[in-house]
Amino acid sequence: MSELFDAVDALVASRAGLPPPAERKRLRAAHGLTIDEVATALKVRRATVSGWEAGKTEPRPPERDAYARLLDKLAELYPAPTDSAPTDSAAPGQDTAVSETFTGEPAPAPEVRTAAAPVSEAAAMTTEQNTQPRSAADAVPPAAASGPVRTAGPSLTPRRTGARKAAPAGTPAGGTDPQFENGPLAVVDVENGQAYAYCVGGLVLDVPAKTLPALVEWTLKEAKLGAPKLSGPGKDADPLLVLTEAALERYGLPTTLTEEERLAGRIPEGHKVIKQLVRAEWKLTKRGFGPWARIYRPATGSERACVQLCIPSWNALDSRHWGEAGHLPPADLARVLGVYASRVMTPRGSTAVTGLELMTALHPPTRASEPDATGKRHSEHNPGSLGKDPVDCAPCEAPDGHPLLADLPRFHVRGPAEKLFEEAYDWARPMTDDECTLRYLVGIDVNMAFAAGANGLVVGLGAPTQVKAPVFDAKLPGSWLVDLSHVDLSRVRVGRDKWADLDANLLPSPFTPSGERPQGPAWYATPTVAYAVELGYDVAPIEAYVRYDNGRYLDGWYNRLRDAFLATMADLGVHADLAPADFLEAMDGYKSRDPELAIVVSAVKATVKGGLGKLRERPRGEGWKPGQPWRALSRPTWRPDIRAAVISRTRVNLHRKIVKHAAFTGQYPVAVLSDCVVYAAGGESPLDFLPYRDGKPLPGGFKLGVNPGLVKHEGTQEVLWGEEVRERFNAPELNLARYIKDGTVTDVDNGE
Repeated sequence: MSELFDAVDALVASRAGLPPPAERKRLRAAHGLTIDEVATALKVRRATVSGWEAGKTEPRPPERDAYARLLDKLAELYPAPTDSAPTDSAAPGQDTAVSETFTGEPAPAPEVRTAAAPVSEAAAMTTEQNTQPRSAADAVPPAAASGPVRTAGPSLTPRRTGARKAAPAGTPAGGTDPQFENGPLAVVDVENGQAYAYCVGGLVLDVPAKTLPALVEWTLKEAKLGAPKLSGPGKDADPLLVLTEAALERYGLPTTLTEEERLAGRIPEGHKVIKQLVRAEWKLTKRGFGPWARIYRPATGSERACVQLCIPSWNALDSRHWGEAGHLPPADLARVLGVYASRVMTPRGSTAVTGLELMTALHPPTRASEPDATGKRHSEHNPGSLGKDPVDCAPCEAPDGHPLLADLPRFHVRGPAEKLFEEAYDWARPMTDDECTLRYLVGIDVNMAFAAGANGLVVGLGAPTQVKAPVFDAKLPGSWLVDLSHVDLSRVRVGRDKWADLDANLLPSPFTPSGERPQGPAWYATPTVAYAVELGYDVAPIEAYVRYDNGRYLDGWYNRLRDAFLATMADLGVHADLAPADFLEAMDGYKSRDPELAIVVSAVKATVKGGLGKLRERPRGEGWKPGQPWRALSRPTWRPDIRAAVISRTRVNLHRKIVKHAAFTGQYPVAVLSDCVVYAAGGESPLDFLPYRDGKPLPGGFKLGVNPGLVKHEGTQEVLWGEEVRERFNAPELNLARYIKDGTVTDVDNGE
């Protein structure tokens, strides 16, 4: 019988009206309870309770039932003063507890006065970034079926009823800066003739704009979108609008690009929407109206007027990096991009473009000077940045076709002594007889390998200086012409006074991407030459291009991307402090726990690799001919030397672990591809060959974990699979690391 009474009590509580937000806060304070205590009791986040008390959100079952019961008990103990009046009230005839959540029918959108700008749920969340899982419908303040919503403060643009899932755990709230209180971006969609802007944190705004120029004006004047600058001398991030296909139709834009438009990367200059923008005195950047369009008016003083558009159906969100993000419902897409924007930055284009822009945002080229005699400040170079003007690279650092190489014969092929060639590993070897007796091939992959390679790396900030017959200095970034063919991997130093004898035939060379031993002088970045010294060998550079102006330019970039990666992986249940076996278990199927957050992880990784790749961006059509400059050369961030240094250090870091592992275990890799290493083992797990003792890894060797530089399980296949694949394609040195993940073999090139 008691169970029936409990069920009846719960049913009554679920339909009971909640007191107004101000009364909720009064009752809690009257009993001496903190927000944290209430949140802990109800098993919700502190920000959730704060939102309830501020009237920005309403609780939903099962938390709502318990919250109603708590408030009811407190009301018995602390009756409201007779002269008190609620600060929030619903329209006549509508209980504040009744909403779509409980009736099952969406209520018509209420009329709302928009005398003031929209107020987001995030305003009540202060520094909290996560909210409880709920739908956009649950975030709608209860309202009558008709009639305006009256509030004690400014009018609210409501969260629309009937919207899709919007704010599961891990969704960032809007910004705490009042200027950007609705977050960095919004996904604009149209339903039943009405446009809506889906913002982060579950907020949905009504969009009155009927044309694209009006949409831009609304965004800048009313939407309160954008993000604060990442660095003191930097600039606030411009608001980003993501247009769905329905929004494109509303604003007169094509839902897809023609083949000609796709190749051009933009719609024609004569398009009617571009003419609308011109008439409204808006401008487009040189790249025109494409998948990532920027619409602006020239800045007046410190005031910027710029809105960026992202158009998924024009392939703005490359599926290689963003997965199915471009096909998500608006609320879910707002969540994915919102998490990325809050942890990395508001996307400025592809992940590669954003990775490069993040470097500049963290190290702006200029800053304001100290006041002069008249009290006026001027723009000056910001120390630690790359400056605002591009610098020429060294001739050895220039890619083929660069203007510095215009005098070379047309079909001249530069060799290692003429060209710096620091790239990632692509190396494999035949298996030994002993390895063939083992059952499995196990691949391990270095997490965020290139980000880890950038961490703490000293890179050049200015132009190079040519030096003849220099003394090598490991602290001086640059490119060195030196002969490393004498370095013998059969005997290397693995500690200050400790040497190891190894089988050099089973190891890749650390000095070439192919893993082959160098045959004479070649150009190398500083980390590669420093590693030769670390292995115990003398070096005598012939020539060098060094950079005396240098610094740890990429540290802030690395830290932000690392934190974004770790925070998102933690949301997916993979934490940095897990024991090896627990880590492997947590990684198993982690993407399926929250596919949307898994997209963010993929995008963060792509931001690292793409951003580094942009440092040496090649010509992209535009009628370019060898020997002529191309557009990317005009950027101060076109720095092939920095890219080379990061790749060099990443490859050296991996080789160091391989050597330590071989010296301690006698095990050698079968294949290495970029940041993936394959070993033959007796079991299917990395723990079957990684030398853990009492849960502790080999110092300086491979360590399982989620942090950048640590390794995860990439995949396992049988040794027979590897031998069969190599035999089938007549490729005894086929790089099995390329296919170890799922065993599917495609695009095999056996050199014939």
